[in-house]
Amino acid sequence: MDLEEVLKGESKNIEFKVELPKKSEKYMKSVIAFSNTSGGKIIIGIDDNTRQIVGVNEKEVFQIMDAIANAVSDSCEPQIIPDITFQTIEDRCIIIIEIYPGANRPYYLKSLGKENGTYIRIAGTSRPADGVKIRELEMEGMSTSWDELICIPYKVTDSVVQKLCEDIKTAMLHSVSTEEERKEVKDVTKEQLLNWKILKQKEDKLLATNAFALLTSDYFPFAKIQCALFKGTDRDIFIDKKEYTGPLYEQIEHAYQFVLRHINLGAKIEGIVRKDYYELPVGAIREMIVNAVCHRNYMDSSCVQVAVYDDRVEVTSPGMLYGGLTLEEAMSGRSKIRNKAIAEIFSRMEIIEEWGTGIRRIMNRAKEYGLQEPEFLEIGDTFRVNLYRKADKKPIKKADKKPIKLERKQIIFDYIEKEGSISNKEARELLNLAESTTKRLLKQLVDEGELMEKGEKKARRYYR
Repeated sequence: MDLEEVLKGESKNIEFKVELPKKSEKYMKSVIAFSNTSGGKIIIGIDDNTRQIVGVNEKEVFQIMDAIANAVSDSCEPQIIPDITFQTIEDRCIIIIEIYPGANRPYYLKSLGKENGTYIRIAGTSRPADGVKIRELEMEGMSTSWDELICIPYKVTDSVVQKLCEDIKTAMLHSVSTEEERKEVKDVTKEQLLNWKILKQKEDKLLATNAFALLTSDYFPFAKIQCALFKGTDRDIFIDKKEYTGPLYEQIEHAYQFVLRHINLGAKIEGIVRKDYYELPVGAIREMIVNAVCHRNYMDSSCVQVAVYDDRVEVTSPGMLYGGLTLEEAMSGRSKIRNKAIAEIFSRMEIIEEWGTGIRRIMNRAKEYGLQEPEFLEIGDTFRVNLYRKADKKPIKKADKKPIKLERKQIIFDYIEKEGSISNKEARELLNLAESTTKRLLKQLVDEGELMEKGEKKARRYYR
């Protein structure tokens, strides 16, 4: 921790406290939330409003550190072991409580129990986890994937198994280019589906997993892709919309073709050959949709959304980054697989390439096209990718990464739709804006009748 980090203010992974709260529960919620997500730091001795370093009494430093260690040990279940240190900045002593992503999730407050005492980190605040999130954390703790669980009501038939095997083989054949490679592609068998955990067997009976149901039907009503073309840069007026259900790999192709129908197609003459080019890199578009379908949280009843605006293509999927993965780690190529069976099949079908390279490929394709750097955003309990279209021939400054005004408004609306309301602090973390700028933006939305405000000062929240 240095002065530069302090001046940046609080974030998803950093929280300031002027002093150690007398009631440990006030900061234990953040300890729990950091353990259940991507880790973080609680800094004692910094004002979270002014970012002023007030420090703690140097004579009491070790006493405070002992109190923190005891509170964490007494309050949290399973055991959390924080790294507690002190540091001097501008001749003032601060205490740093560093919490690492936990492996034995879910972590919760003993006094409240698992159902009421489990917290997660969303937009720079510690929030109670709902039942769906707790179940997902439990599976993370057991290294279990939801798509590998048995889907009890779904019946397995020979014809459905055969069609899936044939579709996988067809995709494998499409992915090779020479006759020799085609000869190497063998028939896909029921035994392979068992090995890939798409099917399970009990005695002589085949049992469907959730992945098998997702890959062969529209059994789960939320497992769909909603596509829409909007006029302008927000969702006020739609021009076209479609909803795709059925096997996941078919949904991906339908959604991909929907986007291609609604972006511009031009041509270039290369030598004596005329070649057609879309205005956006088609590989990046496909990657965005594939990643959303493959890595979404299928325990969430929301669906994947693909939106085409005048200035961008936007893909939103349910679920934050999985397993404590941070955005920075994901952009550097690190990956954690939420849906292991689906990822395995998509890899076999060459729908996804090497794991952990999807985000980098999207960024590289955009750069090759001379486009603004794509945006990757965690909004509430969702993940969004924005691929921007060219506004004009002038190069876009790389430093200008803040969303345009209408995009800021849409991000706020999406967050409120998901969480019910938003505070100044949450909006500030979502949009990466200064407190004063966020305050002006929220006030403007209230004045225009787009939001309502309730509460005073720090307790004030905004609703639609």
